[in-house]
Amino acid sequence: MAQQSDIKILSDNRSAGHNYHLLDRYEAGLVLTGTEVKSAKTGKIQLKESYAEITEGEAFLVNAHISEYSHGNLMNHAPVRRRKLLLHRGEIEKLRVETRERGLTIVPTKLYLKGGRIKVEIAVGKGKKFHDKREAIKAKEMQAEAKAAVGRSRKERS
Repeated sequence: MAQQSDIKILSDNRSAGHNYHLLDRYEAGLVLTGTEVKSAKTGKIQLKESYAEITEGEAFLVNAHISEYSHGNLMNHAPVRRRKLLLHRGEIEKLRVETRERGLTIVPTKLYLKGGRIKVEIAVGKGKKFHDKREAIKAKEMQAEAKAAVGRSRKERS
């Protein structure tokens, strides 16, 4: 397992945790063209509206926006296209079962550089209802208030 210092996060999908209850997480390779790799390494990626789908025994990342490379020429890539995910056959089958039979969604949570290769972390998620989102925000605010109160009490003691 690579250490955290070996990983450089290129794009983070924070809205995934807000919109979904994230369950299992997987690391997948990503099939990219040359200009996509150069653009991704500069951090010009948007995962907000993207998702993964399983079709004909293969996994694809859909709606991920990788901006065109600034120094690209006629051979530049299309910013939004289906990109193949590299996963083991057993993982693809498990994801297919969870999406088709359990009605869950596969969302990308982050895209990062690991050992010179671009990887994407995908998670199986169940959509949150509006009241779930409000409860999550309320719990986060209460936790922040408690942490601040503990910090204040420690200051007063010293």
